[in-house]
Amino acid sequence: MRITPRRLAIGMSLWAPNLFSGIRVKRFSDDWTHATVELHVNVLTRNYVKTAFGGSLSAMTDPYFFMLVMHQLGRDYVVWDTRGQIEMLKPGRGVLTARFHVPSEQAEAIRDRAKGGAKVLEWFETQITDAAGDVVARVRREVYVREKRRVTDATAG
Repeated sequence: MRITPRRLAIGMSLWAPNLFSGIRVKRFSDDWTHATVELHVNVLTRNYVKTAFGGSLSAMTDPYFFMLVMHQLGRDYVVWDTRGQIEMLKPGRGVLTARFHVPSEQAEAIRDRAKGGAKVLEWFETQITDAAGDVVARVRREVYVREKRRVTDATAG
């Protein structure tokens, strides 16, 4: 069974760490260039002062840039999320949303830089917003990309 954007969104929403953290993947675009994720802050998912846990904000942004890159590049590349930075700007309450975007041109540029097994580290940025559209946090994620050795060895020989 081939993984489709819809199946991945449903699977990620039902995955226990997301499900029990109030994280819902609303969608992946058909071309793997966009993803939208929500965090529902409620009695089970808020902290002592009734706002979103910083760890929940990190979890809601963790894998999505690397997944978008991975699906655009295909199976010939190793793709990891290596680190992240979050700048908290205001307390997060209610439903929080993060939108991820990796343009196909950027994915192609990464593919070109990773040819021959070169290590590529690329930073991506997004914002987490509340229902009013106010920015709750700014997030940066670094993604590691390298062409798999079997591909590099096959093209070299």
